[in-house]
Amino acid sequence: MIRHLTFIACLSLVLTTTAACAQVASAATNNSPVAYVYVAGANGSSNEIVAYSAAANGKLSPVTGSPFPDNVSFMAANGKYLMAANAAKPDIDSFKIASDGALTFASSINYQKHDFGCGYAGPVFFDLTGATLYVMEYDGSNACANTVYASYAVASATGGLKYLGTDNTGVFPGSYYAASFIKNDVYGYTAEDDSCMYYAFYGFKRKSNGLLTSFNVKANYPPPPAGVRAYVPNMSAADATNHLAITMQPANPPGCASGPLQLASYTADASGNLKTTNTYKNMPATLIANASDMKISPSGKLLAFAGGEGLQIFHFNGASPITHYTGLLTTDPIDQMFWDNNNHLYAISHTGNALYVFTITPTGHQQAPGSPYAISSPQDIIVQPLSH
Repeated sequence: MIRHLTFIACLSLVLTTTAACAQVASAATNNSPVAYVYVAGANGSSNEIVAYSAAANGKLSPVTGSPFPDNVSFMAANGKYLMAANAAKPDIDSFKIASDGALTFASSINYQKHDFGCGYAGPVFFDLTGATLYVMEYDGSNACANTVYASYAVASATGGLKYLGTDNTGVFPGSYYAASFIKNDVYGYTAEDDSCMYYAFYGFKRKSNGLLTSFNVKANYPPPPAGVRAYVPNMSAADATNHLAITMQPANPPGCASGPLQLASYTADASGNLKTTNTYKNMPATLIANASDMKISPSGKLLAFAGGEGLQIFHFNGASPITHYTGLLTTDPIDQMFWDNNNHLYAISHTGNALYVFTITPTGHQQAPGSPYAISSPQDIIVQPLSH
């Protein structure tokens, strides 16, 4: 069964870094970094941000001033600012990203007055342009069990946030992941499953001012094999056009059926509705039973799938069925990961106290020099690409 990560171990977010590369002033050269990598990790009773500079071969070097003593959990970056949920109080903190990757505090906003009184946040994520920040918050009107998404406009000059409004998905089990946006930056998606009893596709639509609103997305389900009544969606990831990967759990509601998780490919139409032509015969089975994160590479050709059993890579083929590529690249539990724009995948293992770096193309894969890196209880990661 797919698991939800806890607040401490980090919910998996389906955040994109496409917006980030558009705001970086200069392209990397052979001697300059290709990305900055930020990891929120434990330091005694609080957290800190450990920052790395990634070379063209994926080797990491500490950023000057790292670790930064900022007690944060969930993070997002848009090329100019790193936004993070404060782990000690109901604030979203903004940090300016310097040209060498160093962080300096820019501003802060208290979100508690907008989240119905729960006072803690989940994943934070940007739209594709980096102009709007979205914060998953807990709905106090329902005993903090369900979720809302709050929208904030980003002031480019200061990093300050302006509250735009809150949208409630309105149905159980609620959406606990970051939404993944398709190319038009209008439609975003998540999927959720609670014990194969309550499950749903969630569709979100951005208004012209950036406010994120929910809409009733229509999506078909792949026909299941004999002995299985339904496939249950739980996690989604979008490519750079209009395709998505969706995890599918064989199920006999109100329970899950025996059998491995499978991966389906969907296409979004002009109205934001989703359709798949996949069947149980051509959806690949995974080696991951307890999923935590899924990300499509910027090229749209690779799909990284991670969880309690490790990390596995698939070939992503747009609307066509996803196909197998690798076995498990590590058996350490992987909690969260992000791609840069230079074929590197960065992945953290909370229980393994490790940060992995892989160089992966459609024809080859290997760990980068120095990987894995020891890091104390990594809880969240974000990658800021510096080149296309």
